[in-house]
Amino acid sequence: MNESTQLLHVREAFYRRERRSIPLARQFVREALLDWVCGVLVDDVLLCLSELATNALVHGVPPGRGFRVHLSWGHVFRIEVHDSGGGEVQEGAVPAPHAEYGRGLMLVGALADAWGVGERSPGKTVWCEFAASASKLVETGPGAHHLP
Repeated sequence: MNESTQLLHVREAFYRRERRSIPLARQFVREALLDWVCGVLVDDVLLCLSELATNALVHGVPPGRGFRVHLSWGHVFRIEVHDSGGGEVQEGAVPAPHAEYGRGLMLVGALADAWGVGERSPGKTVWCEFAASASKLVETGPGAHHLP
């Protein structure tokens, strides 16, 4: 199947503004990756998801609301985290050397093939993408799965 005829897979989940939402979102993404056999590094994807979801939870979700994780798989694996609050994303910002926060998006930029911010009303969408590669592991660590 070539890129132009490859099916697009989509999944979406909503999470409340609570700490336990982050591990639930990671499990949601892990299951999609394994079901779709995307050929991306699972640990890199999960770290990026954790950063985007945590940023939404801490900076972008007003009390009483939540955030949405939207996944798509076509020619790339794309994660979108939608929130309904303010909170600006500082693209390209470099934290002070002794700052305790502010390195999450630097990690996303280093691990993902692309990332960015989109407007929505209310709030914003922060996304990242990972290109598939037959040489990448679907799962890392003991019992790793390789693409056929």
